Amino acid sequence: MRTLLRPLWIVLLLALVGSLAAAPASAAPPYTVKLVNSTGGPVWVGSGVNDDGSQKIGDLPKLEAGESVSVHIPLGPGNHWSGKFFARQHCKGEPGSTFGCLVGDCGARPAHCTTGEQPASLAEFTFDPRDEPAPWYNVSYVNGVNVPITINPTNGPSPNGQFCGTAGCPGALLPACPDANLRRHPNTGKPMLCVNPNRDAKTPYSNAITRACPKAYSWSKHDGEPGNRTMFSCRDCNKLTVMFH
Repeated sequence: MRTLLRPLWIVLLLALVGSLAAAPASAAPPYTVKLVNSTGGPVWVGSGVNDDGSQKIGDLPKLEAGESVSVHIPLGPGNHWSGKFFARQHCKGEPGSTFGCLVGDCGARPAHCTTGEQPASLAEFTFDPRDEPAPWYNVSYVNGVNVPITINPTNGPSPNGQFCGTAGCPGALLPACPDANLRRHPNTGKPMLCVNPNRDAKTPYSNAITRACPKAYSWSKHDGEPGNRTMFSCRDCNKLTVMFH
């Protein structure tokens, strides 16, 4: 009987080792993005995801000036999340019917987006434990600018250029907007948005935004320019902070 049990134990052990090796990376760290409102006024957080199976995020809050919230990133069955956060501004109306925003509008629901967003500043991420350099992160003004954004890893290695460094810039960007691309609040006349007239080409808009903030995308092919500083990664971090300035 003993001679029969020994091979059986070996088979069971090999099966256990094989199942552990084939299992998804359950030890992957839970990823968290902290969103901080430093704009001086209220913002309604918006979020969208890429069309790659990434799970949408709901329960997005309104942040008063100085408030913050931490959002847990849902990797889902694909162990992957690729998406963005943005600050909706000048919002009002009844949720589900008349709610809307003058900047970054993405549907009639304050707590989640039901449509793609209108032009706004974007904080973009890719989280994937199987991708060794990830998380990837960048600030995008490809469609437009409403608020300056910075992204910083909260933990992980010391910054070194585009490895764990700061994406984006905190300084004001609307003063750099060409007059032809500037949108003003309909009641107050104050600048509220700078819109890119052509996201797929270099324009006076992209040139002005790049001069004001070289560490962010100003047009869709910006990352193909020699010496660009648009894309960042931080392999050993699982917490990042987005600041809306």
